Formats: sequence, structure tokens, C-alpha cells
Amino acid sequence: MKIEQIYTGCLAQGAYYIESEGEAAIIDPLREVQPYIEKAERRNAEIKYVFETHFHADFVSGHQDLAAKTGAQIVYGPTEMKMGFDAIVAEDNQEFTLGKVKIKLIHTPGHTMESSCYLLYNEEGKPEAIFTGDTLFIGDVGRPDLAQKVAADLTQEKLAAHLYDSLRNKLMPLPDNLIVYPAHGAGSACGKNMSKETSDTLGNQKKTNYALQEMSKEEFIKEVITGLTPPPAYFPQNVMMNIQGYDSIDTVMERGVKPLSPEEFEVAANETGALILDTRAPQVFAKEFVPNSVNIGIDGSFAVWVGTMIPDVKQEILVIAEEGREEEVITRLARVGYDYALGYLKGGIHAWKGAGKEVDSIQSITAAELAEIKKNNPDAKILDVRKKSEYDSEHVKEAENAPLDYINDSMTKINKDETYYVHCAGGYRSMIFTSALRARGYDQLIDVDGGFKAIKDSEQFEVTDYVCPTTLL
Repeated sequence: MKIEQIYTGCLAQGAYYIESEGEAAIIDPLREVQPYIEKAERRNAEIKYVFETHFHADFVSGHQDLAAKTGAQIVYGPTEMKMGFDAIVAEDNQEFTLGKVKIKLIHTPGHTMESSCYLLYNEEGKPEAIFTGDTLFIGDVGRPDLAQKVAADLTQEKLAAHLYDSLRNKLMPLPDNLIVYPAHGAGSACGKNMSKETSDTLGNQKKTNYALQEMSKEEFIKEVITGLTPPPAYFPQNVMMNIQGYDSIDTVMERGVKPLSPEEFEVAANETGALILDTRAPQVFAKEFVPNSVNIGIDGSFAVWVGTMIPDVKQEILVIAEEGREEEVITRLARVGYDYALGYLKGGIHAWKGAGKEVDSIQSITAAELAEIKKNNPDAKILDVRKKSEYDSEHVKEAENAPLDYINDSMTKINKDETYYVHCAGGYRSMIFTSALRARGYDQLIDVDGGFKAIKDSEQFEVTDYVCPTTLL
């Protein structure tokens, strides 16, 4: 028997490959399914099942393409949802044979109503691992507010009550030596305070996970919903894609990986209403970029911020990327359902300049330069675009919090005629914020390179006392 966790950092997501006697199963696959197919082929194995722990909100699963390409059967837990593809809707405790091992579906409603875990029995018939999806994370549990709009009477309190019962009646009675393999780790918006660890024993989680400690159902509900913030706007759209189906990844890539000359790129931008998405590093972008483009660097939490910043997954997108990374960008857009990339700027910004096209830039200063500015002008406005939880934990005194997560609300705090010095934690999000607002006509925003870390390390600013955050959302 072989178990392999396939972890994707930008989504903080874990998919799983399980194999026994030439038969394989994939749990919660990503959109690009070819790597799973090639892995099975290298091992002379046939993919028999695609197990889904629930209808995912934060990414588009590869279940449909994987089944179409391999003949594997898709399996979901109990649900009355009408799906746009063939799938086994399993019953609670239903078992599936994979070579010499068995996998049992355990229905664990709470994160969503169809949420299920998969208990793996080894060749000796002993339980060895449990794949918990978004029901149980390392150090946390799945947030209970994402599915509350599915049914009119479904609230986060009712879902939290279901989660309490699922954890205590279905998971906690299982053996302590079980390895827990969750669908997400730190950085995902599907939980509020997840560990960076991506697996653990169930016994250790019973000792250390706050949600598994002794408490009443009422105490649990209060604890698990405290600190929740509204989820990213793209979550419900991803859920519907996962339920109803989607274009093949092959179609999406063919459409998106299309080189465009500067002239073709400019025409497309003017005639389609497409968003120009520049995925280069923040400080590289700041020096010169195509006017009105928005920077979301590929080397960061790219998928999460694309989903947060672009409300409609059907938004047409024109891509600017480092040479050789265009296909990677289109793939990572598709992971979160953004299937309508129209192509990329061939030759990048150098080709654009070479064609005599106009470029824009964003001023970026160091923490030391900001300190000098603040010394000469104590009223200089500092804008902290980190999450509210980060700001509440520790911030520059007199800085105003304008979270990138809620940029439309944050915009209302800004006077277009005044200068603001914008920072996040390290410089990634502040450039997203500054570029997005510059595209909307705000041209008095100056980026602080290195963010709060550089500001604090400079020891030239008064910072509030540190308070341990109760949530990372």
C-alpha cells in the first residue's frame, strides 16, 4: 500500500494518492489532473476512484476531468444535490475496495452538509489513516459558515452544531494512532487558525486541538464561529462549478496559453473589457508596467488573492508573466475557476516598451525613507492593508487599517487628493492594493517595500504592544 500527500502551497491544499495492488484512488484532486494520471501510469496502476470530501469552495476540483480521462468513479458523501456528471452518492459507512485495502466513507456534516471523511484500512484490516477533508484540520476545524446559503434555514450555528456531533460521535472514538490527513493547512481561508503541519496523529489532535477539548455544544458553537470574517466572493462560484461541472482543463489551457503581440494585446484590452493581470514580483512590477494593470505576484498566495480581488470567475483576463511562466499562470488561475484568460503578452513588458507603448510606475520607498518622511511630516498618513486580525495584533501607532480583503470598503477611507504610504506584512499585498487603486484613478499611493516587518525592524516607529490573535482570517 502507498499513501502520498500532494501538497500545493499557494492553496494550502492537500490531495492524496492511495494505491494497492495496481489500483489507485485520488482524494480531492486539483484541477490539473495529468500529474495524477502520469503517477499512476509510472506505477502501472489504474485509477479506480476519485473520492471527494465535499463540494469545495476555495478551488475547483479535478474530479470531472480525472473521471473522464481514466474511467474512475467519482464518490461523494450523502447529498441531494443534482450534479452535472455521474457520481456515486455513498451512504454513511459505505466501504470501497482498493486492491487489498478498504476505504470507508464516514459522513461528518458540519463544514458542509455532505462533508465526509475517508477511513483507510490497511492490508491487515486495521484502520491506518483518515482523510478528513475540511472537517478536521491540524489544530483547527472547518469553518461552519460557507454552506449556510445552500438552504434557507441553514445557519452557521446549525452547521456548527452538526460539526460538534460529527467530531465527537464519528471521529473522536476512532483509534489514537490513526494518521490524520486534512485537505488544508495554514494559509487556507477554510479554517481560522490552522497549523503549518499537514498531518498528525488523531491522539495528538485530541490533546492539542481546541475544538476537540471537553466543552458543551453551546460553548463549541460560540468558539468555532468567533473570529469568522466573510469568505472570499469567489467561494460560492467555485462550489457551483464543483457541483454542476466545468470546461475541460485542456480547453481552458488552449484558450489561455495564446501569445499576443503588443498590438494584439492592446486591442484585446480595449475591445473586451478584460482585466490586465501582471503576475511579476511586486518590486519588478513597480518599476514599469502596462497602465491599468493589477499586480498579483505568482510567487505568493496567488490563487487566494486572485479569488479575493476578482469577484467574477467569468471575468476575461489578459496575462503578463515572466517569460516561460505563462502556462503556470493560466493553470493556477484555472485552479480557482478563472477559466477565461484570453492570452498573454508575448515578450512581456520589454516587448511592450519596444513597441513604443506607454508604461506606468509606482513609487516604492524603504522603511528608513518612510521614517525620514514621518520625521519631517508627523501627519503623513500610513495605510496598513493587512487583515484586521493582523492589525489588531500589532501595528504602527496612528496607522489606519484598510484591509486588502475588503478593498471596496477600504477605498472609502482614502482621499484621492492626499498621499498615503501603504504597507502590508512584507510587500506582496501592498502592491496588489496600490496597483488596483491606481487602475481606478488613485495616484497618490506610495508603497513601503518590506512592509510591517521592515518598519518594525527599523526601530524608528512606535508600534502597539503585541496581542496574540484569536483568528488568522
